[in-house]
Amino acid sequence: MDYPKFHQLVGALHLGKQLPDAVYLHKSLTSETSPELAIFTEDIAKTLNVDGGEWNIAKYFRRGFKITLLNYPNFDTYAYPPLHQSFTIDLTKLSVRKADYSSSDNPPILHRKETFVAEDYPLRSLFKAITQEGEAIGLYEKPRSIGFRKSWNRLINNKGHILDEQGRLHKKEILAQNNTPEISGNGIDRHKTAIDRNKLSSPMQVLARRSYLDGNYSILDYGCGKGDDLRELEAHGIDATGWDPAHKPDGKLPESDIVNLGYVLNVVEDIDERRETLIRAFGYANKLLIVSVMIAGESIIQQFTPYKDGVITSRNTFQRYYTQSEIKTYLEDSLEESPIAVGQGVFIVFKDKLEEQHFLLERQHIRRNWRQLTEREARTQTKQVTKGLIDKHKELFTHFWETILDLGRIPANNEFEFSDRVRSVASSHKKAFDALVDYFGHETFEQARVARREDLLVYFALDKFGRRKPYKQMPEELKRDIKFFFDKYSNANEEAMRLLFSVGNPKVIGEKAVQAYEKYNIGELNQGHSWVIPKGLLQDLPPELRVYVGCACQLYGDLDEIHLIKIHFTSGKVSLMRYDDFEKEVPLLIQRIKIKLRELHVDFFDYGGKFEPPPLLKKQIYNIVQLS
Repeated sequence: MDYPKFHQLVGALHLGKQLPDAVYLHKSLTSETSPELAIFTEDIAKTLNVDGGEWNIAKYFRRGFKITLLNYPNFDTYAYPPLHQSFTIDLTKLSVRKADYSSSDNPPILHRKETFVAEDYPLRSLFKAITQEGEAIGLYEKPRSIGFRKSWNRLINNKGHILDEQGRLHKKEILAQNNTPEISGNGIDRHKTAIDRNKLSSPMQVLARRSYLDGNYSILDYGCGKGDDLRELEAHGIDATGWDPAHKPDGKLPESDIVNLGYVLNVVEDIDERRETLIRAFGYANKLLIVSVMIAGESIIQQFTPYKDGVITSRNTFQRYYTQSEIKTYLEDSLEESPIAVGQGVFIVFKDKLEEQHFLLERQHIRRNWRQLTEREARTQTKQVTKGLIDKHKELFTHFWETILDLGRIPANNEFEFSDRVRSVASSHKKAFDALVDYFGHETFEQARVARREDLLVYFALDKFGRRKPYKQMPEELKRDIKFFFDKYSNANEEAMRLLFSVGNPKVIGEKAVQAYEKYNIGELNQGHSWVIPKGLLQDLPPELRVYVGCACQLYGDLDEIHLIKIHFTSGKVSLMRYDDFEKEVPLLIQRIKIKLRELHVDFFDYGGKFEPPPLLKKQIYNIVQLS
């Protein structure tokens, strides 16, 4: 069966549990509703040896060529049966990913069983009665928070009820007094993990630098602690809400453009609850989820008492320290999405794929300060748009010219805010462009065109390095860029692949570094070994070096707090250096990050205490004067 046929059959399913991205059916209902799909499901399960056919619920994806087969052994006998195994079958690759919850103390559980079966299923009336019991006491008011056993049992307890051996509800004699989450049996003090801040947290600073705190986005701080970030956002008039199980349990949990899960995952000692928290937080996000965790090496971890997959601190709190690659892999596996590193232990996971492309494009779109912004003596007019007309509307045409240089092409009507005025004065963008090239000079535009084309090649090459799935949709401005600079998408892909492969050649990296050093004479060149440069020079480097460093940044994150970059020629490494105050005459190194591209690994080295911070001597060689 091919994808079009599969998509047609899934689209025709009108029974079962209907969700926007999938349809869930009991095995018996699949056979009754779509015999062809049922036979195909059985055949593919046998072919791929899905545990001897031990499954009873099938999930058919609406937007992908995939099926997940779910095994609920107690489907008929328990009111809210726990999931024992799931088998996700990729029908394109004919591969199976298995998840086993049989020994978990917090597995996913099933509700509203009557929606999965046919009208004549023998137990359907019982299933419906079970659902009505839960609805009567308000168990389904917040469906996002009831998917796992522990949160479900906690909710039932808070509603003043308990479950019997068959999972049926019974009222307790004494109602629960409050909604305070229970502290785990080991006595860990989770509430002590919240800290006081006098400035925005690291993930919020990342959002601010990327213009996500400009008031155009709603924000949910999921696990807001004592609410310091929240108060600062509210003071700026940002639509922000927060919730925390210990400090703000009554906070609202609305769907929001952005959800911040800041330093939450590392303080949850229960592995299943940790994953549940991540999935639930992502569920509230309309555009993106930003996740941050504590990063530490063995030297720090060894100072504490081991517990489960983390440690117990001196304050009797739990900490799960991660490496940069560990948290990236954890996010990928849990959410089945590709996270983007934006800092040390800080990642963004986009739900809105157009927003993701805008973000990645913006990373490579350098706003250059073009030196040639004055008219040329030799060229004074064109046939229709005269020099006098340009001088009369100098502010408008200069602004339009700067937009042309920024894009490296003529902007579309919706890419320039005063497009109507330009067209009323010059008849069209094209005529205005021709006149301005005459006025300011073709050389300046050609430099801008080449620079923007290189930005796009770097973007596409890094997209390949990140192994991102092909986007089904592209922003309109990117489509225009592809048409203008590459004619078609396949051409851009081919060039990007050649560029990406070239950076794996140490000879290419060494030669490009030497050429750039001879051009700019900035930084410290160690012949045949490495080149240390100031961060600000990166945007002017050849595409090969930008991609080389860009691959490292995909593992580490943004360079906002970095001062120097060391490009290693032969070892496949990039080192990043952060200083205490780079404006000082002799700044001190406080952190060095070594990124090993061949191993896809990041090491962090902190200075201070017993490791004396090295001073930066010869700082003057890193000063960037006006580049030619």
